[in-house]
Amino acid sequence: MDVFKGQNLLEFSDRFKTDEDCKKYLASVKSEIRYKCLKCNHTACQIRTDFARQCNICGHIESATANTLFHKVKFGVRKAFFICFEMAPSTKSLSASYMGVRYGVTEKTARLFMLKVREAMASSGKNPMDGDVHVDEFVLGGREAGKTGRSYDSKKKKAVTAIQLTKEGKVKRMYAMKIDDFSARSLQYIFVNHISREARVTTDKWRGYRPISKAYDITQIESNRGLNFKALHTMIHQVKSWIRTTYSWVSDDNLNRYFNEFCFRINRSQSKATIFNNLIVKMVEGDKIYQSELISN
Repeated sequence: MDVFKGQNLLEFSDRFKTDEDCKKYLASVKSEIRYKCLKCNHTACQIRTDFARQCNICGHIESATANTLFHKVKFGVRKAFFICFEMAPSTKSLSASYMGVRYGVTEKTARLFMLKVREAMASSGKNPMDGDVHVDEFVLGGREAGKTGRSYDSKKKKAVTAIQLTKEGKVKRMYAMKIDDFSARSLQYIFVNHISREARVTTDKWRGYRPISKAYDITQIESNRGLNFKALHTMIHQVKSWIRTTYSWVSDDNLNRYFNEFCFRINRSQSKATIFNNLIVKMVEGDKIYQSELISN
């Protein structure tokens, strides 16, 4: 497979000039996944001229986009590829309204497809963070009169984040997720989903981490207004600033999808040359999602 590498938009546009070029790339990604007919479960097929796969037994035809997150993309696979390219290698994303204008689709169409891409950007959870890990909770939203700190009845969106540090104290990986409140019951999910039991975890002295320390190696220290967690608070500031300046507002239902996008780029910042191909592979391997599922969620 001739993997696309790089971040240059001109090179990208030269490589993917037509929908057929994009389908060929999808077909090459699919060829590395074991084929199984959806109709009869047969495992042998032949490739048609339009890069579709046809079952040798029942004759069922599976297009290059079928059963992927490009399933039934009606505005063109090439435009979908360009939207993926805008969202993956770049350091910042574009709003749905601007993406729609840029590629000649409606704002709703752009938003729904971008939500699909963010679903593909979610972590598999197969490689939990180990070594030195810092964890902290934060809120998104403007000031509320009489609501300070960890107010449980605040309308602000609540989230928790964890970062894995290198030996030099730099950020190696990051994950963030929405939580309902700051209780141990809510905070535990970032540990279960993304942190190894062997990790050395450091948090502030919030009492919500105390029950979790029975299962994880947790050290609690004073935050000192963030000075003891400089790298962590820098990342929290960046994700809050990114959401506020690019999108201005994100619904509770979609917040985790936006966290997926931010963390996907951070975690692959050392391999930007192949980040687009990484995203396409995840979109091919991902289950198809219909618009009704995105709207309902």
